[in-house]
Order: sequence, then C-alpha cells, then structure tokens
Amino acid sequence: MDTVSGSGGGLRTVEEQLADVLTAVRPLATRAVALSEAAGATLRDPAVARGGIPDFDNSAMDGFAVRFEDVATASADSPVELTVVADLPAGSPDDPGLRPGEAIRIMTGAMVPTEADTIVPFEDTAGGLDESLTTARVVAAPARRGVFVRRAHDDIRPGDVVLGAGARLGARQLAALAAADIARVTVSERPRVVVVSTGSELVEPGVPRSRGQIPESNGLLLEALVREAGGVVVRRERVDDGGPGLRRVLDETTSGDARADVVITSGGVSAGAYEVVKTELGGALRFSRVSMQPGKPQAFGVLPAGTLVFGLPGNPVSAAVSFEVFVRPALLALQGRATLERPALRLPAAESWRTPPGRRQYLPAVIDRGDPARWFVRPATPGGSGSHLAGTLALAEAYAVVPAEITTVEPGDLVDVLLLGG
Repeated sequence: MDTVSGSGGGLRTVEEQLADVLTAVRPLATRAVALSEAAGATLRDPAVARGGIPDFDNSAMDGFAVRFEDVATASADSPVELTVVADLPAGSPDDPGLRPGEAIRIMTGAMVPTEADTIVPFEDTAGGLDESLTTARVVAAPARRGVFVRRAHDDIRPGDVVLGAGARLGARQLAALAAADIARVTVSERPRVVVVSTGSELVEPGVPRSRGQIPESNGLLLEALVREAGGVVVRRERVDDGGPGLRRVLDETTSGDARADVVITSGGVSAGAYEVVKTELGGALRFSRVSMQPGKPQAFGVLPAGTLVFGLPGNPVSAAVSFEVFVRPALLALQGRATLERPALRLPAAESWRTPPGRRQYLPAVIDRGDPARWFVRPATPGGSGSHLAGTLALAEAYAVVPAEITTVEPGDLVDVLLLGG
C-alpha cells in the first residue's frame, strides 16, 4: 500500500463525528412481550431459563432403553436377547420398571425410565423396528454406559442466563428461549424514524421526467436500512429545495405523542446553493466535513423535543455509507444493543484501486470466494467508489475500509472489510 500522512483541511475524523452522535443517544423505553411478538427486537433484560435444556434425561435414538450390564457383551456372534416389557413414545409420562433381561422400546425424545441407563438403537439389533414389540436381539454392545442418553440440563440449567441484555432476538435466539420455557421477554421499543429526501430534481420512479430530473431512490434505500437496523419508518417524504416542505414535515413529526425518535434527511447539506437542510436547520444542526469518502458533508443535531436529526449527503452511495457509519450505530444504541459494529474480516485485495488522499475510504465491495480456503475482496464495480454510482449498491455485500493515509491498494494488501446484512 502507498501511504500519505495527515488528513488536513480541518476535517473531523469519523470517530469524532460518531462520538457526538452516540453521546446524544438516550435508550428508548422498554416493554414486555410474548416471544411471538419479539422477532427482531433487542433484549433489554437478561433472559433467565425457567426450565432446563433438556428438561429431563431422554433418548437420543429410536431403540431400546436397557441396563448396560445386560448388553455389555453383546456381539453379532453372541447376541443378547431381551424381553420387551413396555413402549415409550415421546411425551409419555410413564416410568415402567425394568428388571434384568428386559428392555423397553423407546422413541427419540422420550423420557428415559428410572431403572434404565443406556439406549440401544434399532440399528444395533437383529430385528430393528419391525420386530421390536416383544423381543430385542442386541448384536452390538454399547460403547459405554449412558450412550445415547441426553442428560438433563446438559445445555442449560434452570436459572441460567440464556441471553444477556443487548442481544438481538433472531430465529435461533427465540428458539433457545422457548426451549428454556421462557414465554415473555423485556425488549426495547423500536425507534420511530422519519425519512426525508430533499431535492427539486427528484421524482418517483416510473413517472415521466422533465429535463434535469432523476428518479428518487434514497427514500427507499434509507427506509430499508432503518428496518434492517430494527427501526420503524413512520413517514417517508420527498421535499423540494425551496419552500416550507422540510419545516412542515419536521413540525408534524417532532412533537406530540407521535413524535419521531429520529429524522434522516438526504441531500441539502453541501456547500452549494439551494441546500434546504442548511437553510431550514442551520441553527439546530452542526454541519461538518468528515475525513471519509464518500460522505464528507455531514449534519447532526438534537431538536428541543429530543429527536435526533441526521443530515446525510444526497448522492446514493454517500447516503448509504453515511447511514452505515453514523445512523445505524445510533439506531442500535437507542435499542440498547450490546454490539454496534458490523462483523469484520481482514482480506487480501484481489486487484488494485486508488483511494482519496487524506480520507478514509468506504468502498462498496464484493468478496471473491472462488478459493474457499482464501477469500479476496474487490470493488463491487469497475466504477470504484463514486458517490453517484447507485448501481454499485445492488452488487455490494461489504464495504472495504481503507485508512486515510493509504493512497493505493495493491493486489494482496490486507484490507478491513465490513460485512453487510440485516
């Protein structure tokens, strides 16, 4: 990698801007909900097991519950024949007795009888399932006492913390809580978010356009990103560069019982004319230049009612990267999420590319998995990291993050990679 020293130009670092954002965050209120209503929510109190996993000794196989000493010497040449005295399907409350020379037919998940200590699967008997109702002819000795018995509380004991506060409740987490007999959990309220796209040149996709107009895409982009981060978009608007549109939306969504927790605008924060966010919110937000590419112009502030306002650049890649770096961590922090950062890898570059001097680069990237033992990272498109290249976002599965002092990435250079997803 080629390097250059210093960022210069009076730019703020990414860390300085993010610190201002997170300092302003106040976690949202909590509520108790049933597990069926908790998918995607953030756990705010530890989830404590009511039952154990498993809750009782149970069979890991379809077969026979036996006494180990009865079958310890069984082999194909010298099978052991046992009399079947009971039948236990999963869910049966029965606990039949077991004397020497006897076996109990048992199905996977059924509670192991008190007097049995080992399970012989059907595969280790001469007759298998078809001849299992009266006699079990064991042709292979169990490897040890207790084989194929799932012991009670091997995984979780009653009173154990299954998940700590700050965990996101996805499919696997909800299943674990249910298995531990937890019916309700305390979760965070979801952030209520308003998304506003600014720009007189914007029209809805598919609508006939006049000269100089473009399809509006940032609203859909930001709405989807908010949902992925656990938020709820309560309103999405498009406003012109002139007139009272932005102020009207803010007045309607930042007061009263329906107050939004977060407002995200795109466009109108640069140094040019007709920058409606600067015009309308110049006294309420701090407008900064951050040493990153794309996404140098940023605005952030807190309205008197407590609503967080993010002013993001208007170019689509800039808006996406800015959301990733500043807005997503804030949305997660509002919910009390334990981890605010994306999963990251360090991968060798598959090809060379240039980076902006003095600014940290967030390059939309793809991961080359051609060799399963050695992954590589490469730009998502040949166009690189131009902030207007919205098509790049469709292919990107990661951001390659290159430090500000690096000017060129060469093939084989190790690059930090943020994995994108929900």
